[in-house]
Amino acid sequence: MTQEVCVLVNADDRARLAAIAGDRSRPYKHVLRARIILHSAERLPVLEVARRAGVSRPAVWRWQRRFAELGVDGLLREKPRIPGKPPLPRETVERVVALTCCEPPGEATHWTGRAMAAAVGIGLSSVQRIWRRHKLQPHRLRTFKRSNDPAFAAKLRDIIGLYMDPPAHAMVLSIDEKSQIQALDRTQPGLPLKPGKCGTITHDYKRHGTTTLFAALNVLDGTVFGRCMQRHRHQEFLRFLNAIERAIPAGKIIHVVLDNVATHKTPEIIRWLSRHPRWVFHFTPTSGSWLNAVETFFSALTRRRLRHGVFRSVADLHTAINRYLEDHNDDPEPFVWTKSAETILAKTSRLPAPSQ
Repeated sequence: MTQEVCVLVNADDRARLAAIAGDRSRPYKHVLRARIILHSAERLPVLEVARRAGVSRPAVWRWQRRFAELGVDGLLREKPRIPGKPPLPRETVERVVALTCCEPPGEATHWTGRAMAAAVGIGLSSVQRIWRRHKLQPHRLRTFKRSNDPAFAAKLRDIIGLYMDPPAHAMVLSIDEKSQIQALDRTQPGLPLKPGKCGTITHDYKRHGTTTLFAALNVLDGTVFGRCMQRHRHQEFLRFLNAIERAIPAGKIIHVVLDNVATHKTPEIIRWLSRHPRWVFHFTPTSGSWLNAVETFFSALTRRRLRHGVFRSVADLHTAINRYLEDHNDDPEPFVWTKSAETILAKTSRLPAPSQ
């Protein structure tokens, strides 16, 4: 495209364009178009007009032509647009929505945009717009697990009662183990994060051993007491309980929320509890580990320290975990449970009954 219009501006048009360019209440697009014509009237090259106005050369040519054809009024109104494609019929939209909520043909597990477009006879972008408007995401799948514990409701109310209304002059601890934490080293160094490029890490790795983190979250103040141990047995669990027993002042009742793993119910653990009557265990329901508050700490530890970490030995892994525990305990936040037991029971009642 080349410049084919010689802009001629008379005195009246120049005054009117100058008023538009200096009017702060005007839409910016009108001000910009007036400036383009005023610069063009100075017989400046198109490249210089584009530079001063901060637009492209095709934009300069377009508004020069519009001014030559329609004058100042042509700059202030938009050119009529050719009507686009007619909207899809309602029947087509309803068919896309209905098919999306049904099983796809063949062995596919879910509908894709291209498969739906081919089945209905419309474009991919049309399918995507319909899905976006109706909040359909066939590629996503949410998992659920309903507990088959016959005492689910009683255990749920017991544990949530501890979280939302803890007993006076008592301590509520959430205890669990994060086992098989691997000390993974990479085969070569990765590249750091840069503007426009994410950090890199090698796909392959070297294993240097594993460790198990025993952790106890104090629900009242958010602090975490943790110990890394080599194995995950009742012997290590007893050592962890004895360490907590020594750290908590005498006279306080200790309520513990923990899951149903076998190491928490061995005869040795039961005998230990009989010798320490201030300890009270509250077991989560079967398939109800989400009730254990310390799982939130394990999730944060994995995301913030372990997943992208490089550890050349188990000792390096222990050091990293212990530093993370120290940083966490320097500025802890109390654990706050917000959903009542009745709200959760009402929600879980809508799930399918578990298979026996």
